[in-house]
Amino acid sequence: MRLSDLGQFPLIERLTRIVASARPDVVVGISDDAAALDLGGEELVLAKVDSQVEGVHFRRDRIPPHSLGRRSLAIVLSDIAAMGGRPTHALASLALPADLEVAWVEDLYRGLREEGDRFGVAIVGGHTARSPVGILIDVCLLGRVSRARILTRAGARPGDAVLVTGSLGDAAAGLALLDNPRLHLPAAEREFLLARHLTPTPRLPESAVIAASALATAMIDLSDGLASDIGHVCNRSGVGVKLYADRLPISVAVGRVSERIGRAPWDLALGGGEDYELCFTAPAAAAPALAERVTAETSTPVTVVGEILPAPAGRWLVLPDGREVPLEAQGWRHF
Repeated sequence: MRLSDLGQFPLIERLTRIVASARPDVVVGISDDAAALDLGGEELVLAKVDSQVEGVHFRRDRIPPHSLGRRSLAIVLSDIAAMGGRPTHALASLALPADLEVAWVEDLYRGLREEGDRFGVAIVGGHTARSPVGILIDVCLLGRVSRARILTRAGARPGDAVLVTGSLGDAAAGLALLDNPRLHLPAAEREFLLARHLTPTPRLPESAVIAASALATAMIDLSDGLASDIGHVCNRSGVGVKLYADRLPISVAVGRVSERIGRAPWDLALGGGEDYELCFTAPAAAAPALAERVTAETSTPVTVVGEILPAPAGRWLVLPDGREVPLEAQGWRHF
């Protein structure tokens, strides 16, 4: 069997079985956005690593090194946000072609430093090695979270509302603009979508408000697309879900792009991926007030987009015309 036969998530399940640990200091292991470790003290330590691979996650001709540095840290910051945590320290390992310009690498590190300074993260180490094929950027991030406020993918309950921060589909629309440079769009909308794709904003302030409320029951960041990521919540929580296409928060710019490329805007929102918004669940009665609180304290809109069902009820998408169809995982898949 080859990796292409198996797929990304079945591979992760196999590897998890090999390294799964029952050690008491491992509070949350491979099954979530970040590991949570009990090293003593009032807070748990969070640990996460993620990679950006040239030709898979980025192309050098499409993203400046400074933006790539920011992006490489931002996507890991988003995982700490998904746990309700506070990032503290990062290490960056680079595999680089020998003929790469030194100035390019320095600009990459300036981007890492800028994103770190923005969110209180110190870059404290890493590693460099020669790559014969392209660039690999590997960022390991440490953080902390209150024992009482940690949020995981487990915990969603039937009757909970499903909420998301910000707007969805922006990053996918930005990628579509890069793939189709002749697509006409107002300059401000084009700039917005490209920024959402190239330099996503981790929702750490929003996460802090959500965690402090003690109302959320589960949370995940939207890296693979809402349809896939809510599925991870369902798997870990043992529940089903119903999402409503006409409730998804979609920007005007995404609507314009979707029309030009012949895809429904809600399709981009569900399957586009890389928005790095937060998706969380909370009791239905508390959801409106929690959404208002997050928006009041961070200026980021929050939208109720669905509801959690008992597991036997399944996973469904309600289309704008009212038809219910099975909610299928979408978005990028390695292998």
